[in-house]
Amino acid sequence: MKYVLSSTLLLTLLLSGCGGGSSESGNTVTILGVVVGEQQQKLEQALAPFEEKTGIDVVYEGTDAFATLLPVRVESGDAPDVAMFPQPGLMAGFAKEGKLVPITSFLEPQTLQEAYPQTWLDLGTVEDTLYGIWYRASVKSLVWYRPDVFEAQGYQTPKTWSELMALSDQMVADGGTPWCLGLESGSATGWPGTDWVEDIMLRTAGPEVYDQWTSHQIPFNDSRVKTAFETFGQVALNPQYVVGGNVGAISTPFGDAPRGLFDNPPRCYLHRQANFIASFFPETVDLNQDVDVFVLPEINPQFGAPVLVAGDVFGMFNDTPQARALMEYLASPEPHEIWAELGGFLSPHQQVGLEVYPNAVTRKQAEILTSAETIRFDGSDLMPGAVGTGTFWSGIVDYVSGQSVNEVLESIEASWPQ
Repeated sequence: MKYVLSSTLLLTLLLSGCGGGSSESGNTVTILGVVVGEQQQKLEQALAPFEEKTGIDVVYEGTDAFATLLPVRVESGDAPDVAMFPQPGLMAGFAKEGKLVPITSFLEPQTLQEAYPQTWLDLGTVEDTLYGIWYRASVKSLVWYRPDVFEAQGYQTPKTWSELMALSDQMVADGGTPWCLGLESGSATGWPGTDWVEDIMLRTAGPEVYDQWTSHQIPFNDSRVKTAFETFGQVALNPQYVVGGNVGAISTPFGDAPRGLFDNPPRCYLHRQANFIASFFPETVDLNQDVDVFVLPEINPQFGAPVLVAGDVFGMFNDTPQARALMEYLASPEPHEIWAELGGFLSPHQQVGLEVYPNAVTRKQAEILTSAETIRFDGSDLMPGAVGTGTFWSGIVDYVSGQSVNEVLESIEASWPQ
């Protein structure tokens, strides 16, 4: 679906001395984001039609120090026109400080409601005001497996946690190791385990309690959090379930972990990880037939199987005609469709058809994303940095290493900023 600049913004651009033709001096919009390398090239391809149609030059700056650099830039009066936030919590902080421009000050609510499910609009809303336009999304509640291996072994994809544990036991009885698990990620070691706990928390305590947990309305050492950790421990602490046991889990880089699925015979049969892990698969893996996914099953039928997500949301610092035009473009299907066709991308935009995705497994992930009745954002990204990207990550490693769950949870709770 091709983007057409609205008449209101077109008039604004013309009155400001831009709009169409080659870019003029000062006719730019700047973006700061975390996307770098090959992913940056895909982003720039998705933004190219906007530049061609408006004559506006998009200047993108990618950095792996986004959370550190952006506050410094804003504080010094050098904020980018637009920021591509990987964490809605960071965006919310700037919104509460009055640093961001409300999206509905220049885009019609109906346009946004036609573009996004209400759950995603809610994720971009701070104190009843919409500040964010979502772009790239991750589905985290996925379990990867090989259909050919399942068929050969007579395994069925499970519908409940009990069935998942029974399947794991059957794999052990058949002489195999059920789970690939890798927690190592340099200075971020432990984060894959936080995703496990968050997914389980949604399934055992429910979305409302999950929201209370991530906002610290209940303490981190609450009994319901303990249940989530111990349920994760049914997998992570069982040496028969995980390749290399707990030592293997802690020492294996998260990107290397799923490779055991594709060994012959497989070193493991199941891997719970987000859609982006496919970029770490061996190059010979055909995503149309060699691998498939199912959603991590329900534990408590009352809560079903909510979908844990992450993603990138655009917020606007400088209210310029160029920035407004870019945000309008980002709310249209075209930039989403372009990157989706290039691969390695999922969009929460509900006007993006499944047919634009390049392979069967990605189309299935997109369908899971857009059809989910309940979604929640990655909890560690919603928590204060000292916890979410600090003691929660390290606490996972401590727990898998053998420290008692009570000690781990009390330590994380003590680290929560007052």
